Amino acid sequence: MDFLELIKQARTCRRFDESIPLPEGCLEWLIDCARLAPSGHNQQVLRYAAVESPEARAAFFPALRWAGALKDWDGPAEGERPTGYLALCGPKDAGPIARIDLGICAQTINLAANSRGLAACMFLSFDPVIAGKVIDLPEDLAIMLVMAIGTPVEKRCIVAVPESGKLTYWRDAAQVHYVPKLARKDVLFTRK
Repeated sequence: MDFLELIKQARTCRRFDESIPLPEGCLEWLIDCARLAPSGHNQQVLRYAAVESPEARAAFFPALRWAGALKDWDGPAEGERPTGYLALCGPKDAGPIARIDLGICAQTINLAANSRGLAACMFLSFDPVIAGKVIDLPEDLAIMLVMAIGTPVEKRCIVAVPESGKLTYWRDAAQVHYVPKLARKDVLFTRK
């Protein structure tokens, strides 16, 4: 697949086919993809927790805040929940380089998952106490980001920014998820 097509496909997904388990070793493979990604000063401070068993997933789910822009939606219903989670963790005193590494690793995981027909949702909005208990978070680490992983059932589409200029995502009556993206002419400010 062309890389630009992979980028277009790799939209945030919030509804999954819960009846399809992740392939054996999938979360470990995603961690391998992330750990081999570039790291500022090669510090490699990120650590990962994998949540895959049905019991752990059920305990982890209430920690997540699913879609701030969809005010009337509390998250995926049973049967549409992810079949795995990754908690990306770092030192409690993580500096700016660790936060850059976090973005690099999260996007690497997202693209790697999508390259195998899976989808991901990234969370900065979560309850760290609930999530930390599920993964037995060591005292010296903090959860920096959570990623839900699974087989997508949600159709996601990139669309042009509406005339209003609003960049907020939305869903239609058929539950198709629309993500407005600025045009190249709107983001490329100079070319010499």
